[in-house]
Amino acid sequence: MRASELDPAQFEDMRPYRDDEVREALDRMIADPEMSHAAAHFLVPKLAKLEGPIAWLVRQFLRFEFRKAHDVRGVQEVVAKYMDMVVNRTSDGLTISGLDTLPKDRACLFVSNHRDIAMDPALSILSMYKEGHETSRIAIGDNLLSKQFATDIMKLNKCFTVKRKSSNRREKLAAATQLSNYIYHSVVNDNEHVWIAQRSGRAKDGLDRTNPALCAMFAMTKDKETSFAEFWRKLHIVPLSISYEWDPCDMQKARQIYFEANPEGYNKSKHEDLKSIAKGVVGQKGHVHAAFGTPIEGDYHDVSTLAEEIDRQIIGNYVLHPTNLIAYEMLYGEAPDLPVSWPPREWRPDEHREIRQKFEERMDRMDERWRRQAIQSYANPVVSKLAYE
Repeated sequence: MRASELDPAQFEDMRPYRDDEVREALDRMIADPEMSHAAAHFLVPKLAKLEGPIAWLVRQFLRFEFRKAHDVRGVQEVVAKYMDMVVNRTSDGLTISGLDTLPKDRACLFVSNHRDIAMDPALSILSMYKEGHETSRIAIGDNLLSKQFATDIMKLNKCFTVKRKSSNRREKLAAATQLSNYIYHSVVNDNEHVWIAQRSGRAKDGLDRTNPALCAMFAMTKDKETSFAEFWRKLHIVPLSISYEWDPCDMQKARQIYFEANPEGYNKSKHEDLKSIAKGVVGQKGHVHAAFGTPIEGDYHDVSTLAEEIDRQIIGNYVLHPTNLIAYEMLYGEAPDLPVSWPPREWRPDEHREIRQKFEERMDRMDERWRRQAIQSYANPVVSKLAYE
């Protein structure tokens, strides 16, 4: 299908905000009491309990910070400053690889592993911003739009909606077709990068695997005359791998996996995803690395082989941390000879005694029912590396 054949009007209910909508959305967001509350907990956590006066001060501060923002670029310039603050406060640094080899004049479809609801795409965008690339549009589930201020924040930052609340097969097919059309329209017609997770939901178990159905969704826009390989090349697919030394949500993820595997099941609480976003933003992460792969240009003629190539790059480029190898040792007895950190260096267990002690103490504080699952989640990136070597 030619990009010119896609009518942008069909994307009105899912697209991010346009430049002419920015100022109204900013004013609405800043006036929202829930936004003031959330911002206070990030900006002045020790004073956030003084909700009345602090909320008023935070609103004035936000109005001042965004006073010159009248388009999406202006919003992201302000957001980048605070994302830098998040990185400085909650990590031991963000390192980036591979982005310098990608052209700056051609849009890419970044297919990323998914560990953190907000930080994965946010750190990807921050990486692009720092390296002088245009930032990407971001695919987010409509489950994250349960509050107006959250919707405004996300759509001001190029987020578009993936509809997950479809009730029947026909609605699901229509939603998938619309999503496929929008991704193609963004990359080919608008020359805008797109970020999307390799599967629905976070990899709570630490196993990064692409859902072949995602690749099938990409191709729903394809016409009969175009081969799958030719169509996927038009999308300029680039695998992206984000790795965190420490997962702020490790206990919550392990607990969810435990209950999902038991007869009583797991019942997600209202606004739980927004709480996970907050924990992921403010929690300590250690060293974080964003590894951008190479564009997939080969002759991949079916969804399975394309998914395998995405996995090969995501797992191959994934930067292991000492916590991963320590967890592997705890479960399997001896860690393999794999490099850690970035730039990569040889794994020397004796050099990481403090991290080992911290990791063991962290695991000991967890409920014994899901402690092993938490350790396994840290070890699984090593398991994946060994499987793909």
